[in-house]
Amino acid sequence: MSHLRVSGGEARGRRLKAPKNIRPTQGMVKQAIFNMVGARIEGANVLDLFAGSGALGIEALSRGAASVTFVDQQPRGLAILRQNLDALGFKERARLIRSDVVRWLEASPDAVGAADFIFLDPPYEDVVLDRALRVLDREIRAATVVAEHSRRQELPQLSRLQVDRERRYGDTVVTVLKT
Repeated sequence: MSHLRVSGGEARGRRLKAPKNIRPTQGMVKQAIFNMVGARIEGANVLDLFAGSGALGIEALSRGAASVTFVDQQPRGLAILRQNLDALGFKERARLIRSDVVRWLEASPDAVGAADFIFLDPPYEDVVLDRALRVLDREIRAATVVAEHSRRQELPQLSRLQVDRERRYGDTVVTVLKT
């Protein structure tokens, strides 16, 4: 079990549990993401896809997001995420869904359409990121998409979502896309 911390908002400094096999978003990268997103996270509806330990979604809740839907396929990660949400008192603003992310996105156009922010932190260099972005490109209304990926991974050509900003941190790239 490794540990992470919430970096801002009401739960700032609180430790989170994280399963061993998950590569959590590094603190520096997480802070950079929330600096890019800014105060607009307050009151927002957020999707945390490939949620893992839920570090991004929990950070969003701590910074005032109205709700976060966490989607991940790994039951172990979701069990730890549930413990973290309980410990921080965020359970009532969170929804946990165990599902293949791309399949859930295809089946949930209303949830995608209602989102203000969508975080994607899939396994590095996995084709699943392309598949998820293509579904979002079709279904999204007016959300900001934040994708964390390896610098070796080229993002697919999309028709509606356009790259707004990109920041590189070592091997990690954070790409912000908007419609």
